[in-house]
Amino acid sequence: MPDTPRKNYADLFRTPEFSPLFLSTCADIAARTVSGLALGTLVFRATDSPLLSALSMFGPALAQVLGATLFLSGADRLPPRATLAGLSLAFAAATAALALPGLPVWAMLAIVLTEGLIASLGGGVRWGLLNEILTKDGYLAGRSLFNMASGVTQITGYAAGGVLVTLLSPRLCLLLAAGLYGAAAGLALLLTRRPPRAAGRPSVTATWRANSLLWSARPRRHVYLALWVPNGLVVGCESLYVSYDPRAAGTLFACAALGMLAGDVTVGRLLPARLRPRLGVPLLVLLAAPYLALFLRPPLGLTAVLVALASVGFGASLVQQERLVTLTPDELTGHALGLHSAGMLTAQGLAASLAGAVAQFTSPATAMSAMAVVSLAVTLALTVASRRDAGDGGLLPRRVPEAA
Repeated sequence: MPDTPRKNYADLFRTPEFSPLFLSTCADIAARTVSGLALGTLVFRATDSPLLSALSMFGPALAQVLGATLFLSGADRLPPRATLAGLSLAFAAATAALALPGLPVWAMLAIVLTEGLIASLGGGVRWGLLNEILTKDGYLAGRSLFNMASGVTQITGYAAGGVLVTLLSPRLCLLLAAGLYGAAAGLALLLTRRPPRAAGRPSVTATWRANSLLWSARPRRHVYLALWVPNGLVVGCESLYVSYDPRAAGTLFACAALGMLAGDVTVGRLLPARLRPRLGVPLLVLLAAPYLALFLRPPLGLTAVLVALASVGFGASLVQQERLVTLTPDELTGHALGLHSAGMLTAQGLAASLAGAVAQFTSPATAMSAMAVVSLAVTLALTVASRRDAGDGGLLPRRVPEAA
């Protein structure tokens, strides 16, 4: 069967509303990148604790699970433009508050957990709107471009943030991030006013009903778990970069973003459509395997190469997201993608907490290797379960014999 013609990336920018959504998201990612590195550095300097440093950077994701159980029905029931702009303004105010001199660490953690709670709505609104703008046929190309931009933005943000944190101060970097969030809000207001995708008011009951429906199908459950758990455990490794090598954390984050960019380009543009479904599991293996070597504390140059190589495996999420969209009714697309985003970030936050706790009692290098081992074990277990239980082949589709 011939591959479906791909959208050219240039064609995406000729699609109405794509550009303001793309630019607003880039500003949001830049703000999150700079603020995360600055806050992680600020907390580590104040406490000398790998656990608290990891929690300050990735702890907001822990609140995503609560937001996903309470507010996620709003992803399809609220107007996208006003919601995205309002969320960015809320983040701007919270990030500016983090820069207040003398703010205790417990107050910083309370603020970032509140950010995570309201952020649970943003992923569903943003990716549901992207699917609406591009339709399902163009979603993979569009999401690939967003992921590529995220990689470039993170490379730039971590490199620049590392320099700024060293030359200026973490608090000034937090104020810069607040300004970037404000810019994201302004760009979101350039979007066209659109009505909500689904009728009805957002409510906890509607959120639970949709979550139950999405979770009830076995193929979707396998995809969700593959999107959340192996990925989250490897992000737990990333959460220890600051404590692993405080002076080189920005370099390691930038190398990870570079690897993620390479993976997204490969999956989103270079791989034929017929091959993509079969590479989801191998990419998850690649995502974790290089971290096994960090137990030996290799030189910084080799560590950077291993981190970049591992991050190519994040391209697996594109394969799995494409499959999730095909398994989801149109009226629940925003909710389904929001549940993916919230669950993924929650898994990342839990993994960062676990990795920080292990590092607290052993070492960051040991904790990274341990998280990689668990990630590989989960990938193997999910692959075996999906092949046994899913009639359509699960995560690694079966070879279908050609008709005679």
